[in-house]
Amino acid sequence: MTLSSSFTLNTGAQLASVGLGCWMGVPAGKGTAANAETLTMVKNALEAGYTHFDTAAGYGNEEAVGQALRDSGKPRSSFFVTTKVINHVDLEREFDKSLERLGIEYIDLYLMHWPLHMDFATGKMNGPGESPTFSETWARMEKLLETRAGKVKQIGVSNFSVKNLEILLKSAKVVPAVNQVEAHPYCPQDPLREYCAEKGIHLTAYCPVGQYNSPILEEPLVKDLAAKYGKAPGTILLSWGVQRGFSVVPKSSNPGRLSANLDLVPLSAQDLASISALHTQPGKHQSLCDYGPGLAVPGKVWGWRVKEDLGWEYDVPSKGENNASFRL
Repeated sequence: MTLSSSFTLNTGAQLASVGLGCWMGVPAGKGTAANAETLTMVKNALEAGYTHFDTAAGYGNEEAVGQALRDSGKPRSSFFVTTKVINHVDLEREFDKSLERLGIEYIDLYLMHWPLHMDFATGKMNGPGESPTFSETWARMEKLLETRAGKVKQIGVSNFSVKNLEILLKSAKVVPAVNQVEAHPYCPQDPLREYCAEKGIHLTAYCPVGQYNSPILEEPLVKDLAAKYGKAPGTILLSWGVQRGFSVVPKSSNPGRLSANLDLVPLSAQDLASISALHTQPGKHQSLCDYGPGLAVPGKVWGWRVKEDLGWEYDVPSKGENNASFRL
């Protein structure tokens, strides 16, 4: 058995099984250390053989990602670029700004970053059901396929649950190509995985090994399997995700780890099941992402209730409301 190097989206496009997540832990920007690190990271990833690069307007590093891709001299058709929109009010303008910052001919996959709208300039966010609702925003994203034909190839969503996908699909004319969500053995997203498979929506996992000093990497089971297969613990976790049908977008600036993340190994059915059962242990079915300011109110992320509004079926512990290293 070999693991697939790519997945076919509902549009027919191919998406690499392992891509590069370009969230640097803090929002980047021109002249920042994070921006320079992004440029170097993407260049190293290109040399290692990566073809999928995942960024977002909210990451602040679209320019650096685009520059590295252009500097590579590789044809545009040789790489796949995902970016995301968080400001839903002026969607068309936001798309044009992302495309300009990237400096590439088109965007392969444009995602609604959250079901909520956020304006970084004013700090304004909308509540559940407040306009622009995510269904209203999706209708405008569908129109981008016409008004920006050739400039955007696929559209999708991020951080959507079964609950909110069901609402979205009631009025959607285009089924999202991708739903990008947090997914790893502590947060396996089983109900969402089943639902999206039924609807033809591909799942991409962000934080696929956890975030920062991830406790999953220290799991005795994961360490034992790493020794058994002769791979790094992170590679075992990425292999688990891809074998379950997710594409994964781990972030790493380390050239050695970049290569290791591509070196997937098929796991036995028993080993796959053992990893999948980790989340059933007491206190482990949870998010491992630090949403920082987004968790200023316990039980909420960016002002939306975790279970009632976002529809997430796992716990999101508060990890420091003043931490600037938050995950958008």
